[in-house]
Amino acid sequence: MNLKTLQEKVNLQGKHTTRYHLYTQQEKEILTMTVKLNEEVGELCNDILSILRVQRKAKLEKFDKRNVYEEFADVILTTLQLASSAKVDIERAVEDKIKKIEKRKSTKGE
Repeated sequence: MNLKTLQEKVNLQGKHTTRYHLYTQQEKEILTMTVKLNEEVGELCNDILSILRVQRKAKLEKFDKRNVYEEFADVILTTLQLASSAKVDIERAVEDKIKKIEKRKSTKGE
């Protein structure tokens, strides 16, 4: 089957019935920040691949190791912005998660 035929079959199935309606500015902001976070994580992953020297040659030639610091910062800052948009108390979230990890460790006897 070629791509044209596949595309026609997909079109015959109809459009997706699920529609996402973003009504509020907050919903739009959350979606925007979620997509932005994904972009930043992807950029960090590219730098990690370069550090490990498993990135493709063209990217390795352009790679500057100092940039990885910036990418980590971008991920952290974008995460904080997303938490703010979603009205998540990030300090509480981190503290709760650390408690959960510590509790899990103590029950395993580590």
